[in-house]
Amino acid sequence: MRILAGCLLLAVGAGSDAQSDVSESIKVDVDVVNVLCTVRDRRGALIKDLEKENFEVREDGKPQQLRYFARETDLPLTLGLLVDVSGSVRRLVQSEKDTAERFLKQVLRPQDQALLTGFSSTVVLWQDFTDSPSQLRATLEKLHAVPFRGVPKDGGPPPATLLYDAVYSTASNKFQGVPGRKAMLVISDGTDIGSRQSIASAIRAVQAANTIVYGICYRNPQVSGCSYLQSLAEPTGGRMFPVTPATPLSAIFETIQEELRSQYSLGYVSTNTARDGTFRKLQVEVRPKGFKVETRKGYYAGEPALRH
Repeated sequence: MRILAGCLLLAVGAGSDAQSDVSESIKVDVDVVNVLCTVRDRRGALIKDLEKENFEVREDGKPQQLRYFARETDLPLTLGLLVDVSGSVRRLVQSEKDTAERFLKQVLRPQDQALLTGFSSTVVLWQDFTDSPSQLRATLEKLHAVPFRGVPKDGGPPPATLLYDAVYSTASNKFQGVPGRKAMLVISDGTDIGSRQSIASAIRAVQAANTIVYGICYRNPQVSGCSYLQSLAEPTGGRMFPVTPATPLSAIFETIQEELRSQYSLGYVSTNTARDGTFRKLQVEVRPKGFKVETRKGYYAGEPALRH
């Protein structure tokens, strides 16, 4: 049986309807498309009490029959924290460390896991997946910024900030094939200098790994990069949060934590049986009307793992 995005694991224990659906599914060879989403009302408040019957999913405009449904308040979560440690944000690294430590302590539960990556002119996996809060805390303490030595003279290349490479490699090398819910938090000023990967390939890698991206942007007075983090996050069902005096990093982390614990998981078997690696557009609608749904824009059908 081939399962897209590990939806079968998500469906187990999700209620009698999901359990009966799982019993039926193991008798056939199917691909299950898993769609995670959050729902808000007109005021922006999270809606947490919807049922399977409230949702309708369309793939390339065609209605799909929902086979699985679960509320994601307690199911396992895999997190990736990607921290920009380049010279342009060096003054912010200590506050990032302190706030990230509190966030991980609050959001991670015994069945969850997280990794920590720093990026500047290189991409460094500071801590591989672990469910140990003390190990993550110890690793965060070691996180440090790369000293800024100024712009090179004589027309030399500027210092690199490999944002897109960091997102791409984390998605394709770490998140690809991991079952369950997955989210990547990228803390940066949004500036990319020198990546081999483009923003389009980074988005594709994240979508192929069925991972949500949250961009947390420190505004850079020299370069406006927040729009790039927004472009990176929204196709995956995530959002971009600018850090401001009114919305400090601690408040942003609190919002993300609430969203991660208020998701819905929708699973269906596509009516399009071709597994050709093409991109399928997704649209999720909720009844009654008036609610806003945040979810990924699509997925790649049956695409093999990305080349690393």
